[in-house]
Amino acid sequence: MHFTEVKSILSAQNGMNIYRGCTHGCIYCDSRSDCYHTPKPFEDIEVKQNAPALLEKALRSKRRKCMIGTGAMCDPYMHCEKDLLLTRQCLEIIERYGFGLAIQTKSDRILRDIDLLKSINRKAKCVVQMTLTTMDDSLCRIIEPNVCATSRRIEVLNIMRDCGIPTVVWLDPFLPHINDTMENFSFLMKSCIQANVRGIICFGIGLTLRNGNREYFYDALDAHFPGLSEKYRQEFKNNYVVTSRNNRKIMDFFYTTCRAHNILCTPDECFSYLHHFPEEEPLQPELF
Repeated sequence: MHFTEVKSILSAQNGMNIYRGCTHGCIYCDSRSDCYHTPKPFEDIEVKQNAPALLEKALRSKRRKCMIGTGAMCDPYMHCEKDLLLTRQCLEIIERYGFGLAIQTKSDRILRDIDLLKSINRKAKCVVQMTLTTMDDSLCRIIEPNVCATSRRIEVLNIMRDCGIPTVVWLDPFLPHINDTMENFSFLMKSCIQANVRGIICFGIGLTLRNGNREYFYDALDAHFPGLSEKYRQEFKNNYVVTSRNNRKIMDFFYTTCRAHNILCTPDECFSYLHHFPEEEPLQPELF
């Protein structure tokens, strides 16, 4: 872990990454790709120690309230957040200035900040996003080894439901010959329905591989699923998008199920919901 001072924290789309790199160890992580120029090794976390000060300066100067996003590239609740509290400090600033929050994580550490999440949601809007990949906790500990298991993430979704905080689930990735089965997918869908999620983002049954994350992924396959990396090389060559043979059947089921339960299910629908800030209703003019 190393500390740095950065010049800005918010992107043009009002997203932020408080950290760079990750310690969750997910074997498929796209953020390991060389194109993102993340720290090497990936577990050497870059801590943007002036992130809270920069965020406060940015929000103070904004003319209109909006949703602030975090977690798209690096999880805001990595292990170091337990002691550093940078994510919590940023949430306190978002809450103080009345902005909305769309936060994405795989960690139950988010429950530490449930007080702030509830307050942000009361004042504006808070959406918690959680990634689910497999119903099998034992498999989860192989493909996502250093983060809480799926069963615990489902508990987090249910806690958010009970607190009135809307949730969006990322159902991905689905690794061919590992977790790309209808049985697995249908279990995760049932969990989403029970948690009353607002939306589900699923780009398809498969994953993406490019320089940086492909090599790490294949090494993990060799360690945990002997012979499978060679099967991938033969079946998918050097493709960026690796699509499961079960893609069409499962995605048909996905859209049908989501529509039946009034769950947002296209990327456009979900991202529009995540970015939409609820403006105050205009005051009605007085007649007298």
